[in-house]
Amino acid sequence: MMKKLLLIAGCLGCLTALAEQPIRTVDINKSIHIYNDVMRQLDINYVDTLDYEDLLETGINAMLSHVDPYTTYIPKKDDDNLKMMTTGKYGGIGAIIMQRDSVVVISEPYLGMPAQVNGVLAGDTILEVDGMKCFRKSTKEVSDKLRGKADTQVKLVLKRYGEKKTIVKEFDRKEIHLPSVGYYTTLPDSLAKNTGYILFSEFTSNSSREFLSAVDKMVTNDHIERLVIDLRGNGGGIIDEAIQIVGYFVEKGTEIVTTKGKTESSNRSYKTSTNPIYAQMPLVVLVDHNTASAAEIVSGGLQDLKRATLIGQRTFGKGLVQSIRPIAYDGHLKVTTAHYYLPSGRCIQAIDYAERQKGRTVKRDTAGGILPDIVIDDSAKLDIAYSLYAKQMFFDYATRYHHTHPQIASATDFELTQAEIEDFIAFLDEKHFTYETETSKYLKQTLDVARHEDIDSTTLQAIEALEPLLKPSYKDAIMRNMDAIKEALGAEIVERYYFQEGRIAFMLRFDKELRKAIDSFDTNANKE
Repeated sequence: MMKKLLLIAGCLGCLTALAEQPIRTVDINKSIHIYNDVMRQLDINYVDTLDYEDLLETGINAMLSHVDPYTTYIPKKDDDNLKMMTTGKYGGIGAIIMQRDSVVVISEPYLGMPAQVNGVLAGDTILEVDGMKCFRKSTKEVSDKLRGKADTQVKLVLKRYGEKKTIVKEFDRKEIHLPSVGYYTTLPDSLAKNTGYILFSEFTSNSSREFLSAVDKMVTNDHIERLVIDLRGNGGGIIDEAIQIVGYFVEKGTEIVTTKGKTESSNRSYKTSTNPIYAQMPLVVLVDHNTASAAEIVSGGLQDLKRATLIGQRTFGKGLVQSIRPIAYDGHLKVTTAHYYLPSGRCIQAIDYAERQKGRTVKRDTAGGILPDIVIDDSAKLDIAYSLYAKQMFFDYATRYHHTHPQIASATDFELTQAEIEDFIAFLDEKHFTYETETSKYLKQTLDVARHEDIDSTTLQAIEALEPLLKPSYKDAIMRNMDAIKEALGAEIVERYYFQEGRIAFMLRFDKELRKAIDSFDTNANKE
């Protein structure tokens, strides 16, 4: 027991080593003493046996939750998560899973990864992993079981659509590397001439090399002269990789970002260290509300240096820098060490966590994030497509479609026919799909309140008369929103055959922000 208490004291005490300048040692020692005394009293007096390591982790996580969302404790048992965070690699089967009621289902196997190579399909229900029954297990529990050291064997028992018997798959886990470049292509001449497109998903070790390799191939093979960089949904990562990417397009020695923190080592100036490769190539960067951190350094840096046009929505607004520091017993602390500032001197951090720690109400600063040069309204309609997606009808129909269609046209050519749309509607009938608008839900709540309030009968009847008008036919709603249905359902079907790259290639045909990017190239060319 004393060993466990010493472990707790050691893990807390190691926090004093995080600062490289004098700190309030008396306050920290007092806090550690109080914490140790509470644990000791629990150990002596609490009626039941306690899991002290679990209490320790819970206590640290609760403490860090009052700091900011990015400062986190990573115990030794989560080494795989740390490796994934910094390198984009982990040991596993290479598939995304999702919860469906009481079961866990394969949502997407990655092309070329162990699951896909060994015939695991999207839509397969996971019944067992290495003998563990998965019914009523969470996705985290199943994921933890699927992951493991590379070259160790895993055994899956699956239930597949259209198959009466269960399917058993045994194969080796591998080191899974998720590419930072999710997709790249030279756009067809019918859309834009001599234009490359690259979807960049995260900044991990060597991701800048992946980026450059993709651009080089498009330049060499297809002679592209301009480039669209898609950073939508990119949550960031390693700053050095971001600086390297900006360095491909701006002069050597250009300051891209500065960081300022409590310690001397946190105060740095990041400048490009190599001569530019594509100093004159016209650039457009696509961003959205989920473009954050290192992705904001790239987009904001290129914008400040007037090197690219930004198109999309205001970015997330994460102007904080994290460092990973080792702590006792082979754990790590990912800790916020600095704010970063773009070439113009602006810090795009949207939330002041120091104010939140003081107990003050913190609202998102509307000046946070990066405002694109061309803002595209992305306000989503709560229409039939949203309801179908939320109830996973697109996913389920795509599973059935894949079972009955051995092959389809290419991702860039595939289109749903009217007969297939009618088949989808019949499928919804089989599933007893019901469609209720948000307006209808609110009206029900209004009626519930109105019937208990002092409202005259004439007014109440007028409100009740609206109810049947707000019960839409989902078939009529599908016809009204046919373009959105074809896009969402088509993407789900295409992914079954051509995986993530196929989905992206298909979706680009509908991408209004990409079309705006192409227009901006032409507009800027005319100005010149």
